[in-house]
Amino acid sequence: MKQSTLPAASTALPRGRGVLSETVTASLRTGMPPAYEPDAVLSADIWDEDCQLSLYMLYELHYRGFADVPDEREWDPDLLRLRRSLETRFLGALRSALAEAPRTVAESFAPLLVEPVDLTGSLSHRLETTGKLWQLREYATLRSLYHLKEADPHAWVIPRLTGRSKAAMVAIEYDEFGAGRADRIHSRLYADLMTDLGLDPEYGRYLDQAPAALLATVNLMSLFGLHRALRGALVGHFACVEVTSSPGSRRLAKAMRRCGAGPAAEHFYAEHVEADAVHEQIVRHEVIGGLLADEPDLEEDIAFGCAATVLLEDRLAAHIERAWDQQRSALYGPSPEE
Repeated sequence: MKQSTLPAASTALPRGRGVLSETVTASLRTGMPPAYEPDAVLSADIWDEDCQLSLYMLYELHYRGFADVPDEREWDPDLLRLRRSLETRFLGALRSALAEAPRTVAESFAPLLVEPVDLTGSLSHRLETTGKLWQLREYATLRSLYHLKEADPHAWVIPRLTGRSKAAMVAIEYDEFGAGRADRIHSRLYADLMTDLGLDPEYGRYLDQAPAALLATVNLMSLFGLHRALRGALVGHFACVEVTSSPGSRRLAKAMRRCGAGPAAEHFYAEHVEADAVHEQIVRHEVIGGLLADEPDLEEDIAFGCAATVLLEDRLAAHIERAWDQQRSALYGPSPEE
């Protein structure tokens, strides 16, 4: 099986997509405070390319950062002030969109625990049955921003948990991080998948091609992970991912095999079929169960985290389906090969 290398952080600053993202890139490049009018944040569409890219860059400072940007900028008060303004808008938009969503764990997760009879509209089903190799490559390109930092944001919740929930969360994260083996870290397995598909596995390589709908899914877990007050929402997000992963991974493994994508490409998803089926039980009964036993007041937050994850995953799937139905790329801007 081919194995890719994961170099140290060297992500280049992306091209701006509007006033705010150009302001952020200029600030990171020059070391100067971001020059923007507060009204520009208040009047901006939080779902658009400009806002989501701005928020992504500001969050990325808490992961691996960017090439030639000093590590100290992670805690730059001017950048944090802009981040706070953007994420307040983001969180408000999510709460508004989910005003009628279920408020209990049972109601939130019940629809996710049953495999639908009709898979119409399921992106993984489309890829399994009719997906082309170029679509699998495009899907892998999009998902790389999440999977190359897989499990990292969820690790932020560990010091905020106690007892059963902490022990169970650590057990799952231990698996996600390869159970002590660097070659089995899930982000490494995804890099190997990308190599099999002829893609560049470098962390952050495809940021310039990531549309707002994809950036929002990564920004969601960063938002939840960086705020202790949102620890319940982060657990809800993590549980939603684990509960829904196994069936989708099974379909994607079949898609990779059908299209001849390569053993590492198939292996990444095959690995998640069994692992996430086990993780689902642990996260529902021990992580969520333990957290609710310790902090029952967090139930609505857990439900919100689950609902927000479903909302943004549905938005991303709709974006991809719409593009492919129109015989065009779902990536932002020109393809990386152009």
